[in-house]
Amino acid sequence: MPDLSLIMLGAGSSSRFNHQVKKQWLRISHTPLWLYVTQMISKSVDFKQIIVVCSKDELNYMKNFSEDIIFVEGGESRQESLKNALLHVKSEKVLVSDVARAYIPQEMIQRILDEKLEADIVVPFLPVSDTVVYQDKTINRDEVKLIQTPQLSKTAILKAALNSDIIYTDDSSAIKACGGNVAYVLGSSLANKLTFINDLVLLQDFPAPSSDIFVGNGFDVHAFEDAKTMWLGGVKISEEYGFKAHSDGDVAIHALIDSLLGAMGGGDIGELFPDTQEKYKDIDSKILLQKVVEFICQVGYEIINTDITIMAQKPKLSQYKNSMKKTIATILKIDPVHVNIKATTTEKLGFVGREEGVAVSATATLKYHNWKCK
Repeated sequence: MPDLSLIMLGAGSSSRFNHQVKKQWLRISHTPLWLYVTQMISKSVDFKQIIVVCSKDELNYMKNFSEDIIFVEGGESRQESLKNALLHVKSEKVLVSDVARAYIPQEMIQRILDEKLEADIVVPFLPVSDTVVYQDKTINRDEVKLIQTPQLSKTAILKAALNSDIIYTDDSSAIKACGGNVAYVLGSSLANKLTFINDLVLLQDFPAPSSDIFVGNGFDVHAFEDAKTMWLGGVKISEEYGFKAHSDGDVAIHALIDSLLGAMGGGDIGELFPDTQEKYKDIDSKILLQKVVEFICQVGYEIINTDITIMAQKPKLSQYKNSMKKTIATILKIDPVHVNIKATTTEKLGFVGREEGVAVSATATLKYHNWKCK
């Protein structure tokens, strides 16, 4: 095994991509792009460590995809993210790339690894064939290089170079600024970076997302509490009692959230919004649902439908069902016809039948966002 680690940077907000799905979560069959690119780079190299940097809110979810990868929370900038990752590197050298550089030919990686010069960093580049004008002056295009990743650095030197308040756009700039020497090798015109929505053409030869459907179930129960406002299915219910809960107690939305998380393999509502945290005290459950929907979309899914069964001996809910349907459909970004609300009693059996509280069962279905159809 070579004394070499791989760092994949994927903590960006994907703001310039301007798409409902973050580019690192576009699905290649079932595989998110960040993992697909990582697997392709490591296909022919036995790295000592593989480290993927991601945003804080995606960290736990990413861990579901691999036990062999070290996942690290990113920082406010690319440089901060890389510094966080370097804290975990135990190898003499490190190869750093961006998950948005979707296709990196194996021969390009090999050219980087085969560079025999004792440089502090090896950098792939593209030469420029067009005339280049800088500040209204034509300059020698043979002296212009378009820098790419991955870049191969001596770990200790890269760590030292980044220990600065100056923000660098890539690793070689930091190392060069500190007096380090740089070796350049030919990159590849295929190794372009996915930045804007029109760059999806770079993935035209990649497999489309799987057409599989994902189903999740949720179940929740809340007891009644006097002198509290009742919220159910996102709608205010005209009663003199509500639900005993840390939040507003909307048992229908809580069950729905669990069904959505179940379909995507995202844990449960208690993991995302623990009732031990004061910031969730009496919070509107519609806000929690909105956060979950946003997360579902950004990691590559679309919501298809939901079916919710409310088990309540009291209150009577027939007059509220349509409002619940419209409210939930708006948050889920689907048509109301794809939100089904059912209300039933338990024929006076159990705690529901004794009018002590309400139970709700919910089912939701998801599919991958098909970026090839856009």
